[in-house]
Amino acid sequence: MAELVQQPQLMECRGWDAYRLLDSGAGRKYEAFGPHSFIRPEPQAMWQPRLADWPASGEFVPGSDEDGGGRWNLADDVPEEGWELGWNAVRFTALPTPFRHLQFFPDMAPVWDWMGEQLAGRTDAETLNMFGYTGLGTLALSEYGRVTHVDASKKSVAQARENAALSGMEDRPIRWLVDDAAKFTAREVRRERRYDGIILDPPKFGRGPKNETWRIEEGLPGLIGDCAQLLDADSRFLFLTVYAVRMSSLAIAGLLAEALRDLPGVVEHGDLAVREEGPDGRLLPTAIFARWSNPR
Repeated sequence: MAELVQQPQLMECRGWDAYRLLDSGAGRKYEAFGPHSFIRPEPQAMWQPRLADWPASGEFVPGSDEDGGGRWNLADDVPEEGWELGWNAVRFTALPTPFRHLQFFPDMAPVWDWMGEQLAGRTDAETLNMFGYTGLGTLALSEYGRVTHVDASKKSVAQARENAALSGMEDRPIRWLVDDAAKFTAREVRRERRYDGIILDPPKFGRGPKNETWRIEEGLPGLIGDCAQLLDADSRFLFLTVYAVRMSSLAIAGLLAEALRDLPGVVEHGDLAVREEGPDGRLLPTAIFARWSNPR
């Protein structure tokens, strides 16, 4: 029986040459994506910024609705076709999107490292990346064997394949599929397929390639149940991230730590988080996660 560890864990992204969190606060974050810096909304940055000024190449201005709408105000020096960045051997194109991100999620870097640790020494692993987006996790997994990449967006899968070519990994054994994740997983169960590892990053709401509707509250239990049937005693991991829940233990802990910084004691927390630049950089929570691992 898998043991539930009740103590929360923290997976921390410290940034690298392609990405740095420069500052945060007052509901926004200030980030560097290679040579360009941007300001984006971040409700969990409940403290005050440390820098007096945020010179940036662009800012995402949220709309009045709660569904993620808004627009970018970009300077002329931001390339319309995007610019190349990298994480280890993986190369990819960064580009501001209407969904306020830049075609990748930098806070996932420690997750990519963690998956590699679970598969260390393997070259024959079978892994599955659902809601795989632009493929950085897929390309990271491809070092260890065959990968099935599933996303409902034809545009995202096309960008993932472009990133594979940019990385010189277009010949790696990756199966690129434009498909509804829930339907695909159910079919894999019927086919009695198995995987050594599964990663999934479902959105709060989405539509499949045939206009299928996805709502995380309704669909996630069944999807996880099907994923469990694709794993066995020899499998290594399942990793689930959820960005839809925007309040977390780490946000509250960050607020307490800031307010009580002159008092003794400890504040514990757990989340996926990015650390600001500087020797005493704060932790900004970005997502919650659940992971299963099976060391061999």
